[in-house]
Amino acid sequence: MLLNHGLHLAYCTNVHPGEDWAETFDSLNRHTLAVKTKLQVNAPYAIGLRLSDRASRELAEPKTLLDFQRWLDQHDCYIFTLNGFPFGRFHGARVKERVYLPDWTDPQRLEYTNRLFDLLSRLVPAGVEGSVSTSPGSFKEFIHSAEQEQLIRDNLWHCVEHVARASERADRKLHLGVEPEPLGLFENSEETVRFFGSLRDDHRGDERLDQHLRVNYDACHFAVEFEDPHDAIARFRENRIRLSKIHISNALRLRPSPGALAQLASFKEDVYLHQVIVRPTKGELVRFKDIHLALASPFAQTPGPADEWRVHFHIPLHSRSPHLVSGVRPSPGASLSSTAGPGASRASEPAVSEDRHTPPGEFDTTSDHIIGLLKELRGEPGLCSHLEMETYTWSVLPDPLKSRDVSDQLVAE
Repeated sequence: MLLNHGLHLAYCTNVHPGEDWAETFDSLNRHTLAVKTKLQVNAPYAIGLRLSDRASRELAEPKTLLDFQRWLDQHDCYIFTLNGFPFGRFHGARVKERVYLPDWTDPQRLEYTNRLFDLLSRLVPAGVEGSVSTSPGSFKEFIHSAEQEQLIRDNLWHCVEHVARASERADRKLHLGVEPEPLGLFENSEETVRFFGSLRDDHRGDERLDQHLRVNYDACHFAVEFEDPHDAIARFRENRIRLSKIHISNALRLRPSPGALAQLASFKEDVYLHQVIVRPTKGELVRFKDIHLALASPFAQTPGPADEWRVHFHIPLHSRSPHLVSGVRPSPGASLSSTAGPGASRASEPAVSEDRHTPPGEFDTTSDHIIGLLKELRGEPGLCSHLEMETYTWSVLPDPLKSRDVSDQLVAE
């Protein structure tokens, strides 16, 4: 949707299975149009489109692309952003750290991303800036040498050159957004600034870098890193790094009591990677690759009195509280950071017990980070024009947090 100040809001279609174009197009017809109808949008409707490598190849066929352009016109929809992070299969099978592969050391990643920009240049309307989001280069454990890091920077630069040419050819403003993520090659604002600094050192004085490469700010990811949105935005601003897109996304946070850790165990699943970052009572942040590793660590066996855990698990924006997962009612006054609006459906809420022994803040979400980020945007509307919801975990959510239908979840969000 087009909001005030020229901001564009959509949900990312990576919540739906879509490994080829036929499946992707079917989800647009079945789910995206259903959300548009339920929201009663009577204006051009924005779509944040996820395309796999295979789907992008199929959509690039001239007739298929023309048919899709006609479909967009017919349904008064438009594309302003593409999700190019997951290259291949993203649903129904183990993804985990393979979501980074091929990474930016591999020419396949460059070819795929360039193709996405060729498609976007044909799809984004005149007067609307277009973006593609991608990974933070690679997963940390995949990178073992300075030569690999240089190759990543070189391939990203070749993409920037392609984006510049595509922008000029189509008379559109296009940019690539790299997305920091826990345990990615660069995962927080400090590491991201350092990476951009290395790129600028490689290409001193070339304005195409600042014009066509930006940061995709995922609120879930930065919250898991214990970053403050005001401080992170200030660091990017001070280093002349612009935001490509804001992912309005929600993570888990908890105090590691036995009850909270038992609830966290219900979020273990075999498809996606759920990095955990622990802030101990004393000492530096400690990172774990996945939930089961954190639960097996000493931080779960003998937690400190003020330890806090944050978990990369995208939770619906309107979730009242993950306490509902185990049927435990939060104690009076608990800080649950509800984001449910007046139109949010409560028909699928589970019954809860009268157990009131859960202390405030023991198991919660990072919705406060989203609110802080939106306050930054309210104070500076030109900060970023692309907003996207990205709760792709619908199929693996514990049942009490899952709407009966994915379109109902998206409408509520």
